[in-house]
Amino acid sequence: MQNIFKAFSLSYKSAPLAVREQVALTEAEIKDFSLKIKDLFGIQESLVVSTCNRTEVYYASEQNFTNELIKALLAQKGILNTDSYFVHFQQFNIQADAVKHLFEVATGLHSQVVGDLQIPNQIKHSYQISADLNMAGPFLHRLMHTIFFSNKRVAQETSFRDGAASTSYAAVALTEEVTQNINQPKVLILGLGEIGIDVCHNIADKAFAEITVMNRTRSKAEEIAKGNNFRIADFTDLEAEIKRADVIISSVMIDKPLITKELMESVGILTFKYFIDLSVPRSIADNVEEVAGALVYNIDTLRERADEALKKRLAAIPDVERIIEEAIVGFNDWSREMVVSPTINKLKNSLEQIRKEEIARHLKNLSPEESERIEKITMGIVQKIMKSPVLNLKAACKRGDADQLVDVITELFDLEKQANPTYVH
Repeated sequence: MQNIFKAFSLSYKSAPLAVREQVALTEAEIKDFSLKIKDLFGIQESLVVSTCNRTEVYYASEQNFTNELIKALLAQKGILNTDSYFVHFQQFNIQADAVKHLFEVATGLHSQVVGDLQIPNQIKHSYQISADLNMAGPFLHRLMHTIFFSNKRVAQETSFRDGAASTSYAAVALTEEVTQNINQPKVLILGLGEIGIDVCHNIADKAFAEITVMNRTRSKAEEIAKGNNFRIADFTDLEAEIKRADVIISSVMIDKPLITKELMESVGILTFKYFIDLSVPRSIADNVEEVAGALVYNIDTLRERADEALKKRLAAIPDVERIIEEAIVGFNDWSREMVVSPTINKLKNSLEQIRKEEIARHLKNLSPEESERIEKITMGIVQKIMKSPVLNLKAACKRGDADQLVDVITELFDLEKQANPTYVH
């Protein structure tokens, strides 16, 4: 099989957060880097993915440019001592390994929260960027659509997407659940440590609520809100924001509860208000529930939900791997056939040229009806002549010995004189 598809990856599995933050690309940087590698290395097909957990580059080229591309990526981020960073990158320089890795990443097998939909959605967005930049050709188009179809199968045939398998995602799922009868509910995310930021990431692509973020340091709230449709509130307005919100998700690091029964009695609750406490120690007092209309969910409740969902997802992994294996077999068959597509097109063009030249010699004295009939007959003859070589070439692809047959057909029909046609796909 051809070996044109390669990749490299820097992820939470191979690099600490500090390194991942240095290498992460914004959307504008993804576009810039994609065009840069096209100009510098002549790479026509690439997929650049960058999230808080991973930065990966996939590219199609007969040459191995992986080391050079890593250096170019680090240079773009202003990192000059590249040698110390190379240890954090995984390289996939064999096509089968690169294809399998992309499948596993895109289905959520390599997500920190296994089965999480965030990375598949981000890969879809990166693919759209590649397509917009004309950096997605026949190979990448076929690969990505095979992956998307596999993702549908995973969702429909397994329990790999069921439930919320992290406490932060469980908090978002619970928020959706308790507010389903409220039109555009107001959600206050209080505290932007690691868990609070995770909640923001998980809720960012959902449109069911108006989100307000609040942190003791306002600049951190502003940074999180950037690029998201979030309101920002000052910590000094805590009482007013709690009164305004339908759901309060708190992950504030504090020695004693920040939200107390007394505070809630002074705020006054006119309808139901839901408190989700992700803090350890707790930032919402137990007795808040004694106030009419207040409902409190703590981290233990959410962990139980998340653990149950995670067990289901882990149990579904063998089914997901089976779906991926089946999809890769089909993709590899197509990929092998793509290698012989130029020969098939050359043969077709050669026969078509002969057909047209011969018809041109005999059509002068024929009526339009006779000419049309001759066209149909000769086109049918060409298609029947083509059938056997095409079927044999495709069969040879599956056996892995198409090269010899390609050489025979090329020499037999003198196809070398033709310019390379585009791939059939």
